[in-house]
Amino acid sequence: MFMRPTLLAIATLLTFNTACADEVQVAVAANFTAPIKALAADFQKDTGHTLVASYGATGQFYAQINNGAPFDVFLAADDTTPAKLEQEKAIVPGSRFTYAIGTLALWSAKTGYVDAKGDVLRKGDYKHLAIANPKAAPYGLAATQVLEKLKLTEATKPKLVEGQNITQTYQFVSTGNAELGFVALSQIYKDGKISEGSAWIVPATDHEPIRQDAVILNKGKDNPAAQALVDYLKTPKATALIKSYGYEI
Repeated sequence: MFMRPTLLAIATLLTFNTACADEVQVAVAANFTAPIKALAADFQKDTGHTLVASYGATGQFYAQINNGAPFDVFLAADDTTPAKLEQEKAIVPGSRFTYAIGTLALWSAKTGYVDAKGDVLRKGDYKHLAIANPKAAPYGLAATQVLEKLKLTEATKPKLVEGQNITQTYQFVSTGNAELGFVALSQIYKDGKISEGSAWIVPATDHEPIRQDAVILNKGKDNPAAQALVDYLKTPKATALIKSYGYEI
């Protein structure tokens, strides 16, 4: 007799939670892969919503969104693409904000190969230098700006190997197909240190700021999980995790 209401209450609560739980489809800039994977479990635990992420280059996502891709939220690797979407009235008004400021790193999978000032770029004893496609990936554009500032654009041109996005660029270096590569610090950084190989953390003054903006796309306007994710990214818990991957907030 006593157990019936208790079981009924539990069943009601589970039904309520399931009914309130929604799924958010998120287009995520490739450099933010590790942080969003780390955030996804906590987001679901804390909000009840499920995050489904797709990873790629910001420029490619822009084209997909314009062609009707079913994304609710876009976490870009720059601020210009979300601003463009805002001008085109493709986002929920007022939803755009900077969720992270990225850091560029010159990286090798070899321990001790890259010096703390990046002088290895000038030595020229490497065959391949990997960068992300500067037309589609903001980290690739930043890499070209660094080479230009260092007056190494012409010298490195024959050595360049382009990845479609920053993930492929990382793979070129991690597999040894390129001795060096400009990657996102977040790909090789965890808890305050370089997690593998050797790297030069490029000063922010050597390229334009990599301000990474998030927006709720029009498709996500009536999706509670979309707003919940945007709100969650602003919480102290989320920002602390984002910083642990080498980003600024």
